[in-house]
Amino acid sequence: MDIAIEQPARARLITGEERELLVLAQLRYASTDPLAVHLDFPGEVSLDGHGATWTFARSLLEGGLRGPAGDGDVHIWPCGPERTVVELHSPYGMALLQFDTSALNRFLLRTYAVVATGEEDLGAVVERGLSSLFGGV
Repeated sequence: MDIAIEQPARARLITGEERELLVLAQLRYASTDPLAVHLDFPGEVSLDGHGATWTFARSLLEGGLRGPAGDGDVHIWPCGPERTVVELHSPYGMALLQFDTSALNRFLLRTYAVVATGEEDLGAVVERGLSSLFGGV
């Protein structure tokens, strides 16, 4: 059975002027893509006015809640006991956001209730990835 989870998460976008802008993001997880989490942002905080989605490994979120994690476009680390920083890099710039750690932990626990760590069906994930890569050839 395919199960999807969505959870709103308030974040503080740290601007270049050292101001904070409150952003209501959406965390998403789907059992059909068990290794990934998705972070959706509304259009009002993107450069082009359209919403933006960042997809990264669920294990990166887990690691970033305990200590600095990430070596690509997404970096996550704890900032004191109550906040977690998510740093997003794109060709257009960088965004620095602070989330309540408890909200991220709650979301992560909900994903594990759907698909436990180590129970991911990697065969299905690889099959879908190859199918989309080769377009059904």
